Amino acid sequence: MMSRLFKAALLGALAMAWVATSQAQPQRLNKAIELLEAGQPAFGILAFDYSLNNARSLARSGLDFVIIDMEHAPYDVESLRSFLLGMTDKRALLEKGSLQPDVVPIVRIPATGQEDLLAQAKQVLDVGAFGVMYPSISTAEQAEMAVRASRYPQLNDAPDYEPRGLRGRNPSNAVWYWGVNDYNRRADVWPLDPDGELLAIIQIETREGVENIDEILSVPGIGVIFIGPADLSADMGFASASAPEVEAAIQQVLAACLEKGVACAITTNQNSVSERLQQGFRFVTVGLDGGLSGRAAEALRRGRDAAGRGPDQGEAPDSY
Repeated sequence: MMSRLFKAALLGALAMAWVATSQAQPQRLNKAIELLEAGQPAFGILAFDYSLNNARSLARSGLDFVIIDMEHAPYDVESLRSFLLGMTDKRALLEKGSLQPDVVPIVRIPATGQEDLLAQAKQVLDVGAFGVMYPSISTAEQAEMAVRASRYPQLNDAPDYEPRGLRGRNPSNAVWYWGVNDYNRRADVWPLDPDGELLAIIQIETREGVENIDEILSVPGIGVIFIGPADLSADMGFASASAPEVEAAIQQVLAACLEKGVACAITTNQNSVSERLQQGFRFVTVGLDGGLSGRAAEALRRGRDAAGRGPDQGEAPDSY
């Protein structure tokens, strides 16, 4: 009898300890950050189609993230709200037993200035995006403003007080979309806040940005540096991103990121994804939306094979 009571007490204590640990260390919501923390690459796509059908298709695509492009597509927050709703796969969440979406939504905003940047970042984050991509960042000052736009003001005694956050607090839709009751604590930039669930993605698309990459990388709070080959080649005066000078600039940014331990991102296709992963890129897009095209699906397959990840459990079934 004493043995049974002892065992029951021990099991009870272990259960309470497990519950306490799980409450103290909630599961990561941002799958892309989870992969980067584990040293694994993350695969995504650029989305221009805000339809609910496209949202449903992408939610079961096997991708890790989707960058919803509001720079080259209309800046429409109401459509974004519907798109995020459409990406909510309740069956997948139930089977996973977690609030973590299989495909993380990130938004590229159009603004590169200051006031518009602050307003646009605030609106897409308040809707529920898990990160913001800031296009055409060329200086450390611009990068710092992007990080500040992604953050709430910190408490006075916070060890990560700087760069001081500028985001206003009214995230009612984001709280509902994330499904958490501690959104304000979790909605901070990673890796500056190790528990943060937001990615501030800085896009390098100009010669000036390449030249200033070391200063840009010195800004705390940057989660990913994303190289835009097409705009970078145009800014450098070349008709194609295949120009050797453009590739040299790409490698300069990548080398700086690898030295600083910051994830570097780039666009890829089925012919380039394996090579880019071997070079050290850890955050790659494999195509555009409209479902997952044959080429994008092949790039995703080759990327997963190159990374040793194999097929993802979130890949869409043969029929749906």
